Amino acid sequence: MHYFVVVARCGQISAAATEIGLSQSAMTLAIADLEHVMGTALLDRGRQGVTLTLQGQGFLQHAESVLRMANEAARFSMHERDLCGKLKVAATYTVLGYFLLPALAHFCELHPQVELSLEEMPRKNIEAGLANGQLELGALLLSNLETPERLETRVLGRSRRQLWVAADHEYAGRGSVSFEELAALPYVMPMVDEGDRNARRYWADAGHTPRKIIQTSSMEALREMVALNLGVTILSDMVFRPWSLDGRRIHAVPMVAHLPVMEVGLAWAAGRTLSPCAAALEQFLCRSFANGSHALAKI
Repeated sequence: MHYFVVVARCGQISAAATEIGLSQSAMTLAIADLEHVMGTALLDRGRQGVTLTLQGQGFLQHAESVLRMANEAARFSMHERDLCGKLKVAATYTVLGYFLLPALAHFCELHPQVELSLEEMPRKNIEAGLANGQLELGALLLSNLETPERLETRVLGRSRRQLWVAADHEYAGRGSVSFEELAALPYVMPMVDEGDRNARRYWADAGHTPRKIIQTSSMEALREMVALNLGVTILSDMVFRPWSLDGRRIHAVPMVAHLPVMEVGLAWAAGRTLSPCAAALEQFLCRSFANGSHALAKI
């Protein structure tokens, strides 16, 4: 399972084998044995690397959960169950929905006497609340921060941005695509977690503008539009799923231009000492997301 998770993160068996220190042939055989045991293909092999099948995407979530629990079992001390108190965590839409919840649920299992409350907030509100002391701990896209000097931060994960196209799109099998080629296509603009601001910035940096922009604040609608070939978009691997709500396939294709990596993490007011509950959560999340145990990066 560990080999499979690393392959899913790297997108290439050779790169995963190098990272672990295993031969490529041994890694290939191990993945093949896993697929035999599962009775289904977990990876689609291509010239540019590997992508997860529908079954592989589902199995990845279970594998990460098993590895995370094994990691925590090895580190967990029984005296930590004595931790008690109240803790409020503010998180942005994307981080809460696509990144943080499984780890928070596991933290609550380990610390049943901690009363944890969650609140979804825009990045600006979290940043202001942390700086003025109204909030203690926030989980958000650190790459979007406007005044990072006022905050202490911990990076929990990094995720590259790629082009999303329908499975039958002419660019689906390409090794990479340029902004010049995309400029003539309808572009689906995500209106959540400042996705529109980020997209307009890297489009401007590339010196191009989409011919037509379709705006949506629904990630499911965005996936369906892409899967139906109504438009293309550029988003991070963290929110990527290889299918739409109706099961239509979506492909991720690298861009020729270098795109800024999305950073996800925690933030709190600079110079502030975290409460015992907040400090325990910060340490727990740093351990949980270390070494790809919650893999989201394919950089």
